[in-house]
Amino acid sequence: MFGDIMGMMGKLKETQEKVEATKKRLDTVLIDEKSNDGLLKITLTGNREIKSVEIDDSLLEDKEQLEDYLILTLNKAIEKATNVHETEVAAVAKEGMPNIPGMDMFK
Repeated sequence: MFGDIMGMMGKLKETQEKVEATKKRLDTVLIDEKSNDGLLKITLTGNREIKSVEIDDSLLEDKEQLEDYLILTLNKAIEKATNVHETEVAAVAKEGMPNIPGMDMFK
């Protein structure tokens, strides 16, 4: 039994290292989101860090319109990046989880 516990602990440590490696890799995954009319473009990493914001000159004339564009487009970009992040990390975590009865966390 003690060997089983040690094996599980080793597997959990290995899984934790894989999850960390996946999070590091997500720094290089870029997600682009544009406003519906293409006047604003946001690029984020898979870890939800903003890398670039491209604003069409026409949006610079109306502060409120620009703010609305930023809110809508940033929220869509963050949602996309969050989905990518959660999917990638969950896949690695599920793959490395030891088979413990009653612990079906990733269904």
